[in-house]
Amino acid sequence: MLRALLLAIGQIGDPAFRRPLFLGAALALLGGIALVALASWGVGAIAGGKGWFATAAAAAGGVLALFAAWWLFVPLLLAIASLFLEGVAAAVERRHYPALPPPHGTPAAVQAWSGAVLAAKIAGITLILLPLSLLLPMVGAVALWAVAAIGIGEGLFLGVAQRRMPADEADAARRARRGEIWALGGVLALVSVIAPLNLLVPVIGTAAMVHLLHRRAA
Repeated sequence: MLRALLLAIGQIGDPAFRRPLFLGAALALLGGIALVALASWGVGAIAGGKGWFATAAAAAGGVLALFAAWWLFVPLLLAIASLFLEGVAAAVERRHYPALPPPHGTPAAVQAWSGAVLAAKIAGITLILLPLSLLLPMVGAVALWAVAAIGIGEGLFLGVAQRRMPADEADAARRARRGEIWALGGVLALVSVIAPLNLLVPVIGTAAMVHLLHRRAA
């Protein structure tokens, strides 16, 4: 697991990584800003839209949305990673596994749907756990981290595995490597709440999962 992560970090200067890195960062920032603005407007509108109470409610909504956006970065990250997974995975394979044949796995539409369903599930669980993190901060933080670790690990691994095998084989590979996947996902989940390092997670995480897949299979 550690070897896969170090190899991914070592390739961060690859030109093929730059476009996904910059575009992913821009999409993450825009998504966070949109969430905060929407929550602030919604709370203010519910409070009446005018006067000091509505202004205070809108401000409170913005603060709560910031907190939510901090943890909801994980499903956002998974959605972003799915957009750039192919280019990053191909760059890793060209450099480290040049003998591999072209990928012919699960259809792109199936991959996209699988990623969207997983991201939606992680977002839903995160929203359910957010009140717990407010009432019991330590317990809530550990629970949110565990959900993020599993979501990031399994989401990214299935994405790279499905490039090269049918969905059922990719799922079998995920079960066989579950310990390593969760461990790597745990590290990435910790990084995902540290701005601005969290903007690296979609690219580094995808690259690391490619190594985890191929080095174990070798």
